[in-house]
Amino acid sequence: MKPNVYIGEEKVGRDDPRLEGGMNIIKETFDCAHDPDYEDLCTVTSHITGKKINRFCHIHQSEEDLLKKQKMTRLLCHRVGGCIQRCMGIDSMNALSIITYEMDQALGTDHYKRFIKYLEYFQDRDIVASCAQTDAKGDRLKRPHQQEDPDQYLRVIETREDGIIVRGCKINITNTPYADEFIVVPCRYMGPEDKDYAVAFALPGDWEGVKLLTRPAYSKKSKHMEAPLIHMGDAETFIIFDDVFVPNERVFLNGHGDPRQTPYAGFLALMFAHYHRHTYTGCKPAMSEVLASAAALVAEYNGIEKASHVQDKLSHIIGIAELVFAAGESSAKHSEKSPSGTQIPDEILTNAGRRLAGENIYEEYKILADLSGGLIATLPFEGSFFSEEVGDLAMKYLKRNPRVKPEYIYRCFRGIEGMVVSDLGGLMQVAGVHGGGSPQMETITMMMRYDTERLKDISKYLFGIKSKLKRYERPSVTPRKMLEKFGKAMQRKKKD
Repeated sequence: MKPNVYIGEEKVGRDDPRLEGGMNIIKETFDCAHDPDYEDLCTVTSHITGKKINRFCHIHQSEEDLLKKQKMTRLLCHRVGGCIQRCMGIDSMNALSIITYEMDQALGTDHYKRFIKYLEYFQDRDIVASCAQTDAKGDRLKRPHQQEDPDQYLRVIETREDGIIVRGCKINITNTPYADEFIVVPCRYMGPEDKDYAVAFALPGDWEGVKLLTRPAYSKKSKHMEAPLIHMGDAETFIIFDDVFVPNERVFLNGHGDPRQTPYAGFLALMFAHYHRHTYTGCKPAMSEVLASAAALVAEYNGIEKASHVQDKLSHIIGIAELVFAAGESSAKHSEKSPSGTQIPDEILTNAGRRLAGENIYEEYKILADLSGGLIATLPFEGSFFSEEVGDLAMKYLKRNPRVKPEYIYRCFRGIEGMVVSDLGGLMQVAGVHGGGSPQMETITMMMRYDTERLKDISKYLFGIKSKLKRYERPSVTPRKMLEKFGKAMQRKKKD
């Protein structure tokens, strides 16, 4: 791929060592697809070609697909100690499979046909994709068309016969420097005046005019002790589109060329967030389990594992992990099939699980830091423990539990140092709150869907305000009915 990655003032290629940690994480998604222990979760049969493909390239067709995706994400995150980084691409592809179909049915466009052709390419080449959703946004109190600088949201500046020209920037995007392609989707609802900003497309990561301003985060290297965690890393990117041409076959939404498409921008933004939050009900339990695992180990090495307060703290992390995963499982079990054939999870359960994870992530890190003690922030550098002059003394005074080798104690504290107080550790904590949407966004989505009027009927009956109580069961909530209603309205408008 052409060098278009900027780390600070340096323009680098994909072989830059600071990007290796993220690549090693992506590597697991390929290796496990060929590992008999993981193959049942990591591979699936394509519904469009009948070929065996990587599940990270699959459009979910059933409840089982959603459950296996969730389990796959959880297990692979264990192997890398955090985010598996390949989920964004396929979450955006599932969203596109629904919205492009709905748009074609209502408006008579051909975007779903384009999508299916692109999907065949995507599956055949086992594409690693990044999803670029978050815009720079500028003044948060103003809509896209109201911005003083119109480029604060990615926009179409020209529609041509063979494609579109786009300008703008997507920020806070994970994995882009080592992704084959990126899928661009809107980040919010767009009104009629925002039609230029209603755009979705896919491009190779080194496309002409694309500049990647990247902040890599990686573990401290070790000269003396090999461990999987030290080979993992992350990269977050500003993707700048400097008047970039996108050919028609890769354009999936264009309100600039056809203003009728503009309302679908909001649905696409919500649908991607929905799928991504469901994926989080797999990865966030895994992250909690990684933290619980480290907390349990350091408690043993500190000789306090039997203490009641330790058990209370570990049970808190484990309980959150299981509740978040259960929310995702239940969301899959209450899922519905869209007209395009794509399976859609329950929206309230998905958002409830993701919000619970985001609200507790700092508490989980706090527990790990509490049980570890200050040593994770003050541990001498590795060389001191392997020095001919002071190495034996360093190991001597690192001893805690007499039944545990000092080397293992060193490995444990060095590992937790990387998880909690390193550059990568700090990134993971913030990502735990904001990745896929902050808890506030989950709250907004839940309250948009939840029927609180029907909920009040319970108390009205109990308090004698109403004489009868109709059987109350919360129905499954997916965006499907909302989309169908909107699609019918668009079809009536088209006939009129």
